[in-house]
Amino acid sequence: MPVRIPAPRRSETAFFGVAGVASLAPFYMMLPGAEERLASQTARWAPRWERNISRVAAPAERLAQRAEPRVSRTVKKIDNKLPLERMAQNVDRRIKNGIDRMDRMGKTHH
Repeated sequence: MPVRIPAPRRSETAFFGVAGVASLAPFYMMLPGAEERLASQTARWAPRWERNISRVAAPAERLAQRAEPRVSRTVKKIDNKLPLERMAQNVDRRIKNGIDRMDRMGKTHH
């Protein structure tokens, strides 16, 4: 019985497209004349991007300002709940003790 592969969703197609562009961009930049082509495309498209970004920037900034207090409170709660500093000190102490133990073993065997 043949295996049936379902048709890709739009999000999957978009992710594969982005992955392809991201993985092939370094090779494109190695081609001769790539910088000039990129500069000409940037000169052509930059004004349009600037206009479109200005529509999105203000609402995004307002959204970020509204979300910032909640996010900072959540980060503080997590910082208070997680004993990260103590855990890091314990890991550091264990690593140092392990190194000291290996040094002592090396000195006694030689």
